[in-house]
Amino acid sequence: MMPYRDKGQRPEAPPLQGRGLGWGLSVERLDQLQGYAAEMRRNPTEPEKRLWRHLSNSQLGGYKFRRQSVIGQYVADFLCPRKGLIVEVDGDTHHDRTVDQRRDATLSAMGFSVLRVTNEDVIQNMDGVLTQILVTLESAPDRRNSPHPNPSPEGEGL
Repeated sequence: MMPYRDKGQRPEAPPLQGRGLGWGLSVERLDQLQGYAAEMRRNPTEPEKRLWRHLSNSQLGGYKFRRQSVIGQYVADFLCPRKGLIVEVDGDTHHDRTVDQRRDATLSAMGFSVLRVTNEDVIQNMDGVLTQILVTLESAPDRRNSPHPNPSPEGEGL
């Protein structure tokens, strides 16, 4: 039996019980993703460092962002939980658009939207990148104000 660790994971729970229980991933896979995300936070790329300077501490329009968040089987570069917006900073390793499109579709099905910016844009046009992010945030509804995807039938559960 694995020791219990209070990180939103409960090994005794069924695998598909939602986000707090590991996105339907095994504890081992979730640990692997968390470790990968932590390493990426410790060693960000230069464009990620530069963008984080503007997104941290709710500097952009008062919106809170997290770096290298595990969402499902993916690690998102930057996540605004309130709006469900993921900002991905794409470098030279993002040559396969099909893989990115599949990833974006999976995240979209989970209720997130993805905004992709390039390393070059972050380095050369930070104001434009920040404006694009802010416009996207302000046009998106708050996630907690949207209806629950699985509402209980009327009269049940109360």
